[in-house]
Amino acid sequence: MTRGFWRDRQRYFETYWSRWPDTWVHGDWAAIDDDGLWYILGRSDDTIKVAGKRVGPAEVESILVAHAQVSEAAAVGVPDPIKGEALVCFCVLKKSANEEVDPSTTLRTSLAAELKKKVATELGKALVPRDILFVADIPKTRNAKVMRRLVRAAYIGEKLGDTSALENPGALDEIARLKTN
Repeated sequence: MTRGFWRDRQRYFETYWSRWPDTWVHGDWAAIDDDGLWYILGRSDDTIKVAGKRVGPAEVESILVAHAQVSEAAAVGVPDPIKGEALVCFCVLKKSANEEVDPSTTLRTSLAAELKKKVATELGKALVPRDILFVADIPKTRNAKVMRRLVRAAYIGEKLGDTSALENPGALDEIARLKTN
């Protein structure tokens, strides 16, 4: 942790120490589970701008994983000709949910609609995801950080760049097959 900014000590305090008394605000979203384990969810400055409204991927993902059938989620912004960016979410179903939600289009479409409604209720209609897609796995590093940059690139057909840090590079293949035209 840095102890200050060069020649601007006050700006350092305003940036990192002004939000809550005696608490360093580092810019990561974190959660503590019932067992006291900490999870880094992502950067608080990682934002998606949909029609002028800003949302953090972690905000959307936490709504999705609160659903009884979703174990993991990744939210990314993709180009949209009207809104600038549209929200697209990738969800991994819990093992029990995979048995309950058969792969038929009807049931998955119903679950996707339910999840979209949940996001709309909690964040507002403007931030409803354009798509919610179900995948077997989400690309993560060996320390379980979701690689949203790669999820987005695979989905919209951009070059992936370096993928050597991925624990599960095969997850990108499934996402690439889902890409839009």
